[in-house]
Amino acid sequence: MHYKGKNMKEWASHFPDPEELERELNDYLKKKYGVRIRVMSPMQMAFKGEEDASAKKSSGVRKIRFDLKPKDLEDYLNQYVVKQEHAKAVLATKVCTHYNRIKLQRERERFGRQHTVGRIKNNILLVGPTGVGKTYLVKLIAEKLNVPFVKGDATKFSETGYVGGDVEDLVRDLVTAADDDIELAEYGIIYIDEIDKIASSRNIIGPDVSRTGVQRALLKPLEETEVDIRVPHDPISQLQAIEHYRRTGKREKRTVNTRNILFVMSGAFPELPEIIKNRMKKQGIGFGAEIHSKETDMDFLKHVTAEDLVQYGFEREFIGRIPVIAVLEPLTTDDLYEILKNPNNPIISGKKEDFRCYGIDVVFEDAALRKIAELAHAEGTGARALTSVVEKVLLPFEKTLPSTGIRAFVVTEAVVENPERELQALLEEADDPERIHLYERVKAQERIAILEKSEDKLSRFKKKYPLIFTPSRIELVVDFYGRTGVPVEKICEEVTLLYNQIKIFESDYYEKHGFKITFTEDAVDEIILRALEQDTTAAVVCREISRDYDYAFKLIADRCGQVQFELPRDAVVQPNEYMDHLVRKTYEQYPDEGDKA
Repeated sequence: MHYKGKNMKEWASHFPDPEELERELNDYLKKKYGVRIRVMSPMQMAFKGEEDASAKKSSGVRKIRFDLKPKDLEDYLNQYVVKQEHAKAVLATKVCTHYNRIKLQRERERFGRQHTVGRIKNNILLVGPTGVGKTYLVKLIAEKLNVPFVKGDATKFSETGYVGGDVEDLVRDLVTAADDDIELAEYGIIYIDEIDKIASSRNIIGPDVSRTGVQRALLKPLEETEVDIRVPHDPISQLQAIEHYRRTGKREKRTVNTRNILFVMSGAFPELPEIIKNRMKKQGIGFGAEIHSKETDMDFLKHVTAEDLVQYGFEREFIGRIPVIAVLEPLTTDDLYEILKNPNNPIISGKKEDFRCYGIDVVFEDAALRKIAELAHAEGTGARALTSVVEKVLLPFEKTLPSTGIRAFVVTEAVVENPERELQALLEEADDPERIHLYERVKAQERIAILEKSEDKLSRFKKKYPLIFTPSRIELVVDFYGRTGVPVEKICEEVTLLYNQIKIFESDYYEKHGFKITFTEDAVDEIILRALEQDTTAAVVCREISRDYDYAFKLIADRCGQVQFELPRDAVVQPNEYMDHLVRKTYEQYPDEGDKA
């Protein structure tokens, strides 16, 4: 049989198999419609939809930090977020209490005790202007707790879900963020921004139905409800349900209970200070009638009550389900400067990484950071403006320098003020000794700043592991942090693990080959650094460099009986050359009779 000039065998060999066809269709649908649309075969639904889900069920729950203490979480937030002391304290306390209470309830349920009826969750409302770190704070908390996190915009939701989406879609997104682990999703965090935009307008006659409708739609998820994962507008979930019914003859209902899902909401609430001000004047307390300046808005916001939010346009039932309120302060130029100076800030570390991927090291002069902060503050969008200013300044350098031989440069105040002029000067005077000296000086200052900022953490590790954290290894940690932005604590933990792997390798090598090897401190440093940079284990690095050790050691042992070897850095950097040199040296020191003849 032939098909368009080909016999059936040839035609079949060129026809894609089901997996290849499915992959190509998914690529096409992803480009055209987005990541949520894809093709699923019945076999894939059968196995992935149920067997994989059951196999990994609740595996993520074991990683949740249910027992984190408020002070520990606040200390963690202080490493990343400048200012906002009140908000950090409130968030750390109420979030930790929420999850420790869940831990207590889980322990009770093991003995058959049901959860407390009518318990009010610690849902949180964050009040503050744009760009002060509201979203960043909540993301950091979710990361520290190891719980799934999703963010939604309140303005995109409607009561029925016909416009923009249903509020319950956020719960379904949480299941997606939890990699389809429903139990893990039930302990996640949902963050809803611009919540002030769904307050009823006070400038219209009659009820604002559309906005109050969204508030009412949020009531049940905020407290406790069962959210069906499979909904008519999700074709994938419908196909999974059809396949399950076809194979089992039973209808499967997959739901998420929102009892333990923590909701954090935020908004700028621009008219709220005026409401609080009027209330306090009527009560004859507070700041008096002479205060009108906008600079005092924050002073009024600190006195916000549930009644003020009701007057702002929220339903009492809605506000009643958000018992915790935290107010965030606007950021000054000094605050923005401190953000840039913080070694953990993602703005500078992210930009360093952009250049590092081209093999270029960029460092920032202190005066340049101050100038960036001033320009960002003038834009009036808080910390968000820092990113736009940095991008605007460094875009010409990011475009041009990868095509040159320049591998390091300093961002000075002059660079911030006139990037194009300074780029041209750098291209013309790249080897200028003054530029090189400036780079080395700023790099040294950066290292000192990291050491000062990380002194407590480094001291803790030095005290606990004095043999591991030698001065050279501390310098290794600081340098690696400066190049990668990985938190110092995580690098120290990894260095500890890598060091122990090296010691285990030394011990195992003796048992396997009969030779006692010990790496010198500088050799250990090199192995650790290589493992960090290659994102691998020290054991893998040791195996790679020791492939020819055994052969060389046998030659040496046969000649002089030596079975113990201390291996320096050269044995790691150039293992073959070092071993050749060691064998030749041994043969020269211990010539046999044949050699003498």
